Amino acid sequence: MDDAQRMNSSDAGPESSFAVDGLNQGKVLLVGESMGLFAADMEGPCSRVNEFNASVAGAEVNVALGLLRMGQQPVYVTRVGDDPIGERIRIFLEENGLTDSRVTVDETRRTGFMMKTKVCKGDPATYYFRKNSAAAAISPQDVFDIDLTGISLLHLTGILPPLSRSALDASDALVARARFNNLFISFDPNLRPALWETPHLMHATLKRLASQADLVMPGRSEGEELFGVSTVEDVGKAFIDNGAKYVVVKDGARGAWATDGDNGVYIPGFVVDHVVDSVGAGDGFAAGLLSGLLEGLPIEAAAERGCAIGAIQTQFISDNEGLPDKSRLAQFMSTHERAKRRLAQTV
Repeated sequence: MDDAQRMNSSDAGPESSFAVDGLNQGKVLLVGESMGLFAADMEGPCSRVNEFNASVAGAEVNVALGLLRMGQQPVYVTRVGDDPIGERIRIFLEENGLTDSRVTVDETRRTGFMMKTKVCKGDPATYYFRKNSAAAAISPQDVFDIDLTGISLLHLTGILPPLSRSALDASDALVARARFNNLFISFDPNLRPALWETPHLMHATLKRLASQADLVMPGRSEGEELFGVSTVEDVGKAFIDNGAKYVVVKDGARGAWATDGDNGVYIPGFVVDHVVDSVGAGDGFAAGLLSGLLEGLPIEAAAERGCAIGAIQTQFISDNEGLPDKSRLAQFMSTHERAKRRLAQTV
């Protein structure tokens, strides 16, 4: 099936928008692991590279920084070791204005880090060194110690739960506290199979957490992994049937599909000349989508912002260096073409 046939076959049926209810302006709580990132400055295996560029990575801190640059108030909670990487993370948070952070220094565990190759095309090879890290010791007690005053939204990803048994318990405690306090919950499954003990535990846990979220933002491939469906419409329906109120399915460079179960709308992505690294694009999407919804934007405009920030982030090696402020975002959105509507959804 060529692209024209695919567009015609997947365009069947009208689209209609919808409003996202229950999300009020307020601070955003994020809990997760920050890591050191050492990116090779030349192509080749890491074992052959002599120089690396050091930065900070981690899904939750990426989203926190993206939200901050969109004018929101993230509250970021993590644990780091009493070591140079942990100190770098604390400096990074301060220098980037993430001052409303809760960082616990663990003197018995080291801070996790990752290494990344440099490539001229495709995604780089990434190597993680995070087993038994300081962040893996995040526990329900850390969750109970968080002051929820002024917080209206909890954003959780599927990376925290598999770090350890205590991190899994902390994830469940986060959701329970959020629901008890009537916080809006957004969840990014963010599948990392290598972190989980078994595929069964990964599937069961992520489905359980997704079922308790108000908004779930999976990638299309994640929907295929968890539910065995492939089109964005089917992925959206699967997560709605699983318990979510709203689902925004990320469809890569093509855009995103948003649905509340009764209505759905496809938002075309933005065209970029060359993808440097797609890592961090999903976090940029989350920051754009959530910041837009917190501002009261319609679902299309919020998801459009998410697509734009995700596209911008693909132009940078660092997981968060490309996250724009509103001025740079507006400039990008006004000068870049949009992807063809609903292109190749069923691939």
